[in-house]
Amino acid sequence: MSDRTVLHVKGRVLAGPEEVREELWAVDGRITYERPPGEAVTVTGWALPGLVDAHCHVGLDQHGPVPDEVSEKQALTDRDAGTLLVRDAGSPSDTRWIDGREDLPKIIRAGRHIARTRRYIRNYAHEIEPGDLVAYVAQEARRGDGWVKLVGDWIDRDAGDLAACWPRGEVEAAIAEAHRLGARVTAHCFAEDSLRDLVEAGIDCIEHATGLTEDTVPLFAERGVAIVPTLVNIATFPHMADGGEAKFPDWAAHMRRLYERRYDTVRSAYDAGIPVFVGTDAGGSLAHGLVAAEVAELVKAGIPALDALSATAWGARAWLGRPALDEGAPADLVVYDEDPRADVRVLAAPSRIVLNGRIVG
Repeated sequence: MSDRTVLHVKGRVLAGPEEVREELWAVDGRITYERPPGEAVTVTGWALPGLVDAHCHVGLDQHGPVPDEVSEKQALTDRDAGTLLVRDAGSPSDTRWIDGREDLPKIIRAGRHIARTRRYIRNYAHEIEPGDLVAYVAQEARRGDGWVKLVGDWIDRDAGDLAACWPRGEVEAAIAEAHRLGARVTAHCFAEDSLRDLVEAGIDCIEHATGLTEDTVPLFAERGVAIVPTLVNIATFPHMADGGEAKFPDWAAHMRRLYERRYDTVRSAYDAGIPVFVGTDAGGSLAHGLVAAEVAELVKAGIPALDALSATAWGARAWLGRPALDEGAPADLVVYDEDPRADVRVLAAPSRIVLNGRIVG
């Protein structure tokens, strides 16, 4: 055995939505439910697997890539909020160095955004034309951790409104290539127009998904395409609309409509059986550390508290192929003074944060 301290977590260990155990131990950074010999440091409370932010950007701010010291601060802010697993949904920065830090969250990367030329935020994405889409998807599939991120729609300045970025044929070929290379594909989509082509082309997930309608909800459900609504980001739509209204009034009105029906959209998706997961869109212009606020937003939209909790805990980890509080899993967990299943607002006040078996916060 190493010289690591043995940690004993007792009280209520939420190993699953309905599976409650009385205690676990962390030995050599791994979870065990068998009492080890010797003394241990004891932590008491309600334990959850480390929370998941399934749409986060470490290494990115509103201007583009950031220095490593800023990426570190972003990761620490997420960690201190209880986020111990991040699906980084696009970043131009190389954050692989974080993998060597046992005190920082684990990251599943989607490589860099792939966008149409002049159809996304400056300095964020590879900006290309449709003929290059397959090649860039293959490149990012090889560079990422099993995900690729497309920009599915953005404002078309000539049209003055949101519009799809990619022709159907190129999307089909690109998603097929990603799947051939073992990667899943997700796409940023605010509006309605791009969704059917992306889903019928085999996409695995849609970010934001504010454009879901009664016509496309059944298609998502039938194909099992997940959504990550990022409601804390959608809350900024009115401000965005105000800023662009003078130049693009149709776009501004469209953004406000998407905002006004955001809760109905998410609830309709949930009611139809579409998998819904927690993501904050941290990075860019949004602060890190908002995972508890996003869970609360899902509840406000009408998702039952336990399912909203699963969307950042057990369910989210299963979707991303990572263990929760399983025997032998990395001891990444968050402890609270009260039961977060009874009130998800408890997530905003973790009492202890444990990464790789060590108390880090």
